[in-house]
Amino acid sequence: MYIIKVKGKAKIPDYIQLRDEAFVLIAYFRADRPLKDLHRYGLEGKETELAAVIAELEFGKLRPLAI
Repeated sequence: MYIIKVKGKAKIPDYIQLRDEAFVLIAYFRADRPLKDLHRYGLEGKETELAAVIAELEFGKLRPLAI
């Protein structure tokens, strides 16, 4: 799975994208909102680790998600 942080413009907020191994979009959520429904993506119970990864992500840099 891969993760990327997308910079919003003006009134559009920043977003996080989760992509699978074929780079197909599997999740798209606001970076400033609490993480919920993570069980859909196989990340149940890893909210703290994912929040830490999101906090240190650079905008526009695709990187493998290993948590």
